[in-house]
Amino acid sequence: MRKIIKTMDKLGLIKRNTEEIVTEKELISLLKKKKKPVVYLGWSITGKTHLGYYPPVIKLSDFLKAGLYVKILLADLHGALDNCPWDVLDDRYEYYLKTILLMFKSIGVDIKNLEIIKGSNFQLDSKYMFDVLKMSSFVTMHDAKRAGSEVVKFSKNPKLSGLIYPVMQALDEQYLKVDIQCGGTDQRKILMFARENLPKLGYEPRVEIMFPLIPGLSGGKMSASVEGSKIDLLDDEKTVIKKLRGAYCKEGEIEENGVLTFLKYVVMVIKEDKNEEFIVKRNEKYGGDLVFKSYKEIEKAFIKKEIHPFDLKNSLAIEINKLLEPFQKNLKDLKSLSEKAYS
Repeated sequence: MRKIIKTMDKLGLIKRNTEEIVTEKELISLLKKKKKPVVYLGWSITGKTHLGYYPPVIKLSDFLKAGLYVKILLADLHGALDNCPWDVLDDRYEYYLKTILLMFKSIGVDIKNLEIIKGSNFQLDSKYMFDVLKMSSFVTMHDAKRAGSEVVKFSKNPKLSGLIYPVMQALDEQYLKVDIQCGGTDQRKILMFARENLPKLGYEPRVEIMFPLIPGLSGGKMSASVEGSKIDLLDDEKTVIKKLRGAYCKEGEIEENGVLTFLKYVVMVIKEDKNEEFIVKRNEKYGGDLVFKSYKEIEKAFIKKEIHPFDLKNSLAIEINKLLEPFQKNLKDLKSLSEKAYS
């Protein structure tokens, strides 16, 4: 009975704030058979890390709390395959490495079971490259392009490199020796591509876990390439406040609301786990501060128009600036590296 309860506790943490698991039955079986399953998330080192990277970091923290071993792949070769200049790959890898570690530090999670791996450290091995060629002989150009369509930046006349991208991501599951891969819902086609094609090489399909993408501050996906949609990790307090005040947050509406979504998937996960409250600061003439213990309470009050967007944005800015404190403390070094990586 105790083992079953522990398994279900793990399952609850793993499932929290996810969109889809392929398949949950396989996941439950894995948790019962293996004491410390291995899960990985891959980031192609193309665009600059920003506030939108926090929801995946929070999800990886859930896996750590559930007792899983977590691997983060910083995919430098995938970055090159997706149009990142070859001569800045090492600088971008270093920027990703430093900022991701600071994100984990800012949320105070134990990372003793976290490993960060550079893609080119294993993806250039002869056996791996042999499997890339072997899988490419089973996969059509149509299927490869379809798999990468929501992730790779294909032009009207796509480069061959973009078609190699999903083949390598599928093989990463095998060569990283993982049981689970996780990614945003935009990764779904690639994750299903991996489940379909790994068995053709005699490898086991993995469990695939997908989490929702959070909308940007201006609506739509939060993106490094759309300046108004995101907060940079190096932004100072005043810049964060200014950007949030310009964010889309229509009173009473929760759709495409990046302010509420960041509260749901980041701030309130941290606070609920620490048994802390979220305070919406308000002037006494408007009724004074409001105190919330869960995201559901915040959303319910917002729909009822009991919270004004201005007050919600200002209160969220306080929490975001707390998260970004480690970045401000390391600002000089990070800016120097950022200039080299993204000049």
